[in-house]
Amino acid sequence: MAGYVIQTDGSSRRNPGPAGIGVAVIDPAGNTIKEISRAIGVRTCNQAEYEALARALEEAGKLTPPVVVQLDSELLYYQLSGKYRVRNEELKPLYERCRLLLDNAPGVTLKLVSRKENKIADKLAWTASGGK
Repeated sequence: MAGYVIQTDGSSRRNPGPAGIGVAVIDPAGNTIKEISRAIGVRTCNQAEYEALARALEEAGKLTPPVVVQLDSELLYYQLSGKYRVRNEELKPLYERCRLLLDNAPGVTLKLVSRKENKIADKLAWTASGGK
């Protein structure tokens, strides 16, 4: 592994419903060095995903590049890459926050992965949203 990897995921019950974020920072040797699991109130799944990504990008800014931020949300990935437009008014401020964080983080890239490649963050988000 060359550089840091940050897994990120958001979870929401009933969409919208009780929501949580999960972020796992993994060092170049493959060790998980930080985990964030936090309830964020009532949100949709997409809002939770964006809030988790923003938190991950804040962590990425503290690390020495290169940093790969993994997410399993196609919507977020394609919105941030410019392939999809952001039509939902509630997502626009979250998108803009993430876009700004990305623009100000040289050496940080996003990578779309399958859910199974994001297991740590998935579990952290699920737990934070009230899962057992």
